[in-house]
Amino acid sequence: MKTEHDLGSSLQLPCGAVLKNRIAKAPMTDSLGNGEGNPTETQLRLYERWAQGGTALSMIGEVQIDPRFPENPGNLVLRADSEQQALQSLVGRAQVGGAHLWPQIGHAGARAHLTVSSPKGPSALDLEGLQCGGMSLEDIEELPAKYAATAVHAKNAGFNGVQVHAGHGWLLSQFLSPLFNHRSDGYGGSVEGRCRIVLEVVDAVRRAVGSDYPVGIRMNSTDKLDGGLTNDDALEVVRLLDRTSIDLIDISGGTYFPGAKAASDTSDPGPYFGEFARRAKGVTTIPVMATGGFKTEKQAVDAVASGAVDMVGLARAMALEPGLPNAWLSGKGGDPDFPRFESVPPSGITDWFIMRLAALGEDREDSFDLDIATAMQQFEDRTQLHAASWKETFSG
Repeated sequence: MKTEHDLGSSLQLPCGAVLKNRIAKAPMTDSLGNGEGNPTETQLRLYERWAQGGTALSMIGEVQIDPRFPENPGNLVLRADSEQQALQSLVGRAQVGGAHLWPQIGHAGARAHLTVSSPKGPSALDLEGLQCGGMSLEDIEELPAKYAATAVHAKNAGFNGVQVHAGHGWLLSQFLSPLFNHRSDGYGGSVEGRCRIVLEVVDAVRRAVGSDYPVGIRMNSTDKLDGGLTNDDALEVVRLLDRTSIDLIDISGGTYFPGAKAASDTSDPGPYFGEFARRAKGVTTIPVMATGGFKTEKQAVDAVASGAVDMVGLARAMALEPGLPNAWLSGKGGDPDFPRFESVPPSGITDWFIMRLAALGEDREDSFDLDIATAMQQFEDRTQLHAASWKETFSG
């Protein structure tokens, strides 16, 4: 069924905020902080380029609510002692042309970076490649206030909204997944129990930022793991979110877990989660965005025009072509040329794209020609430097 909408039409969110078109730069880990939780010039320039490229919304991946449990020590942390001038510069440069900038606020939980953390998740786990402690009831009950405080810091710094991260195997996703969550109290068991902390976080964030401030959420359509979150369970999570004040549900999938397949590790040419997004729209009136596998203009146009999604999230495509929204919306067209790799070790492609983001932020993408092994080594070297700074900054 066709709608009147196209990629260039604006989208009004339930809170009243308006996104100028239907293309978002989806959240990605860029690890471009300074190792002390603050932004760098490279990060400022990267988000400025995406705004100049015509995106309606950019989301900064993995902004931490608690420096004890980061996904990576190159992430941002929003706290009272954050460098406000640097944050305001980031916001100002990333909002040119009317673009929105939202931090994706999260907690790595069981998957917190081992060099700077003692990971804790919903349940204690002792698996090959993954060991973590279990959170106490007190730990869990503290989470909504931590997310809310981070959202308030974002609002005060000038960010246009926030996205609560409940996908990809980080903490809130771990609560939703029966693979991670073995609790027998009110925060485990049924889908409703596993979703309880997510709903409490959403409610706390909304009460903290007010009714007219955008609050989105990212969630998995599937963990892509045996024993993990299924499509049917995820659809029930969407039904539960429909009762909340969320403004945008970002559908993705896949989980960072030992041996797990990446969302892109599939013969499906993409988009990967469009069909689930269509199902989700059948059980919610909240706008739905899908992220993952959008590689061509036709895929994006068809997804919005058919009503499968309200918004398209582009991640790696905009790491390759930061001006893609302008190209597609102007009629100039052109699809990004995705690189092909052989014999890729785990995390290799992710690390390559992370280093590509650094090249974009330094305006040197034309000379960027790293092989996978070199990209992985450079990322590891940078992470070690960040880890040393992180421990010194947040050890107290």
